[in-house]
Amino acid sequence: MRAPDDRGRLKMMEAALDVAADEVATHGWEGLQVQTVAVRLGVSRQTLYNAFTNKHGLAQALVLRLTERFLDGVETALAGSNDVFEQWRAAIAYTLDTAAGDPLLKSILTADGRDDLLPLLTIDAGPIVHIARERLAEVVVRAHPDLPATVARDAAETATRLAISHVVLPLHENDHVATHIAVLISRYVAHAERTSTANP
Repeated sequence: MRAPDDRGRLKMMEAALDVAADEVATHGWEGLQVQTVAVRLGVSRQTLYNAFTNKHGLAQALVLRLTERFLDGVETALAGSNDVFEQWRAAIAYTLDTAAGDPLLKSILTADGRDDLLPLLTIDAGPIVHIARERLAEVVVRAHPDLPATVARDAAETATRLAISHVVLPLHENDHVATHIAVLISRYVAHAERTSTANP
């Protein structure tokens, strides 16, 4: 059980990230200022420095929180079916719909073409696309334990990269894109399974 002061600190950090998200939505990543967040939150700047180290730490914590929440949603979509096609159709549709409605998430997924955001996209476990690959591959393997982990990772990374390309340049309806990518991924998985069975 966490001590009361730990719970209070975590509550303060979550509130700080809420304020930071609002600041970034209004002023962009470059406009995020620790002092402004502290004033809005009613704490000292030093309190935020103690929690996040610096502006980069605050921004990266925000990126990590957004990414984790997003991947939680993708995992839920994947877990809704044991059929490979339906899994990826739901996951891609969730990705496209969520990115369209969340400009902060979209900026993270696409990096928005700006070098100032790119350093934030490398979390301790690696670049976000790699985090997505590992987490989503685990979900697929749980549903299909006979599927080689390498195939699941390749499928997850390919689906992630294709989805991001459509977030960057949306040319078709989300349902159409989700179905298209799901067909490609399910065919790849089926081919990999056949190859694996033929060459044990």
